Amino acid sequence: MVTAQNLRVEPPHWFAGMKSQQLQLLVHAENIKDAEIKLNSDRVKLLQVHKADSPNYLFLDLELAQTSKAYSFKINFEFKNQKNLSYKYRIKKRLKAADNYEGFDSSDAIYLITPDRFANGNPSNDVIKGMNETKIDRADTYARHGGDIEGIIQHLNYISDMGFTAIWPSPLLENNMHYGSYHGYAMTDFYKVDPRFGDLKSYQKLADKLHQKDMKLIMDMVANHCGSEHWWMKDLPFEDWINYQEKYVNKNDIPLSNHRRTTNQDPYASDIDTDLNQKGWFVETMPDLNQKNPFMAKYIIQNSIWWIETLGLNGIRQDTYPYANKGFMSDWAKAIMTEYPNFNIVGEEWSTNPLLVGYWQDGANNKDKYESHLKSTMDFPMQTAIVNALNEDETWGTGLVKIYEALANDFYYNNPESIMLFADNHDMSRIYTQLNEDVSKTKMALGLVLSLPRIPQIYYGTEILLDDSENPGDHGLIRTDFPGGWKSDEVNAFKGEGLSNKQKDFQLFLKNLLNYRKNSKALTEGDTKHFAVFNAIYTLVRTTKDEKVILFLNKNKETQMIDLSRFEELDFNGKTFKSIIDSQRFKWNQTLDLKPGLSIFTTKK
Repeated sequence: MVTAQNLRVEPPHWFAGMKSQQLQLLVHAENIKDAEIKLNSDRVKLLQVHKADSPNYLFLDLELAQTSKAYSFKINFEFKNQKNLSYKYRIKKRLKAADNYEGFDSSDAIYLITPDRFANGNPSNDVIKGMNETKIDRADTYARHGGDIEGIIQHLNYISDMGFTAIWPSPLLENNMHYGSYHGYAMTDFYKVDPRFGDLKSYQKLADKLHQKDMKLIMDMVANHCGSEHWWMKDLPFEDWINYQEKYVNKNDIPLSNHRRTTNQDPYASDIDTDLNQKGWFVETMPDLNQKNPFMAKYIIQNSIWWIETLGLNGIRQDTYPYANKGFMSDWAKAIMTEYPNFNIVGEEWSTNPLLVGYWQDGANNKDKYESHLKSTMDFPMQTAIVNALNEDETWGTGLVKIYEALANDFYYNNPESIMLFADNHDMSRIYTQLNEDVSKTKMALGLVLSLPRIPQIYYGTEILLDDSENPGDHGLIRTDFPGGWKSDEVNAFKGEGLSNKQKDFQLFLKNLLNYRKNSKALTEGDTKHFAVFNAIYTLVRTTKDEKVILFLNKNKETQMIDLSRFEELDFNGKTFKSIIDSQRFKWNQTLDLKPGLSIFTTKK
């Protein structure tokens, strides 16, 4: 029997004054298919009722009133053989106009956080009775450790003081899995915050606190898959709701993705390879969503818009971008960018091939005419080039020349300044580990990330040289706890207590550079020029009319006297430069004694 208690309606509410007045509701309850639907409102039209393959679902197509004011209406479910039911559905007033949703851009510096591992601000939500995983074990790198939304809120001053202007927490929605889902990417309810992280009010509080500090919030979303414990996996609405559904229902082996993401662009790709990339499950516990089902497609698009409105988001990071159906991903991004023209979305394409990264960016001149509507992609090619450049010996074709040649690839990108660059992230070894725990090289890497014409992203703990050197590449170790996030921690990096001298030095280095960048037009929007590697030294220049910034990467072990006449075209002669990193000053004349490692100089006083 259908009761108010077991009736699920999604989205749980909607918003007035949207550009599109069309709304599709998913309704789930036992034998809901037997209901006749009536609305008691002259503001809302019931356009169509769709029955699913399961008797426990209905999909309602509605046309909403063209008004910016909040209102509500009743959906009446009338049955022949049981009591009728009435459901009050709310249309809420929007937080702000669509044009005022400001996305992240190259003026920002983004702090990537794994919430479970950052800070435990509310120990009372560490264990929630009734959930599938009910333990906290900080000794187990794949168990839950207790970090939460309140922990992030309590340390927003630290993040802001460091110089970051935006945060990207990995997913905070419910992951009611049995083990190993602390990372958040196995969602079991797309409309519910995981109670071990907090609730919707705490997520909204985080958004509000950020916006009060003039900071931005980026939400990590997943359109490709869900967790195997998602509530609908026990009662799938259609026979094609997920990919390889028949095999799942019959408990047969399910094909996993072949991860051949080049099939999205490959003119010679076979059907079987293309299908396995797009339809194969990412892992056994993450069912692959079938975005070709029009009800699934609508569900995902509306869910994304609901979160943008509910939190006042400044951006979306879309996980596993090239694994989902690419036609749908274009429709998804277009729907969001049409509603919010000043918004931003970054898609994850883990490829070191700039041709593939560029393919996904809006405005790309693709041979197959594919239009992504995606402003930002992730610069894995440059990240790899930076690591190789700093680790390799200097020869004609190795070392710093890798950076020089990688930046030259910007000719291919439609908008290189909108691409997101990082030294590392939550899925790869820490940059300090990748650079063999060499502090000087790590400073060079971070200095370059923050100076190139890109949107920089830095992973939490990079500022104190967190590493995974004990077992490189181990995800649980990469996502290690931030020291000071738990009351029992002996080291507190938020307060600078218990850190080694080199950790303190690096934290201060990054803080100084980030805060300089925050107010630097040259580094955030200036013209770019670079010079070919000479004597193991790479040179990058960012300039505006009023500000000149020059970066040197010097891989020599000793100070080098460089002849500044090589840079005559810059017209810097007679200008006074000061170091952003230390107290060094010099007047641009004939020569410069350049220290080993990173040097960044500016004309800004």
